[in-house]
Amino acid sequence: MRLLPALLPPDQQRTLLGEIRAVLVEAPLYGPVMPRSGSPYSVRMSNCGPLGWLSDRDGYRYSPVHPLTQRPWPAIPALVLDLWRQATGMAYAPEACLINYYGPEARLGLHRDEDEEAKEAPILSISLGDTALFRLGGLERRSPTRSVRLGSGDAIVLEGPSRNWFHGVDRILPGTSRLLDEGGRFNLTLRRVTKP
Repeated sequence: MRLLPALLPPDQQRTLLGEIRAVLVEAPLYGPVMPRSGSPYSVRMSNCGPLGWLSDRDGYRYSPVHPLTQRPWPAIPALVLDLWRQATGMAYAPEACLINYYGPEARLGLHRDEDEEAKEAPILSISLGDTALFRLGGLERRSPTRSVRLGSGDAIVLEGPSRNWFHGVDRILPGTSRLLDEGGRFNLTLRRVTKP
């Protein structure tokens, strides 16, 4: 795991936020639910790129279209692709950029990203807005964990063994950023889905 503090300076954070808001006009945030139980997530989601990650009663999967509009996802902004190349050093592009919006009470339980064929490809996570208390574990759900504070403009790369570690968001620290007028946090998670 590599933590990249302040990868985005404030001006780039504002530029990226504007590009994400433009994506959300085409692909609005929606409320995903857990497989089988249908329990709602506390985060709202959208995607950009050729594929988008979905969670619903039928399970976890990637889809080329938004679950509500049934339209293709918007393209990943050029600035995000530049950040991918800068942070990962990979020549191939990510195929999915999951956009999670965390309100003040939102959290995300420990999980592994394992719905991708390209399990050796790194994952890049970019934070915008309020600080998140990010929890990172190991290969087993019961592995010891540690917490990292992710502020606006910070990024994390999960690669090598850490690519398959359990991780989650314990809570958001409201009021720690003024970037989002509405408060809260956007997190962008970039993944390669198919083998490059």
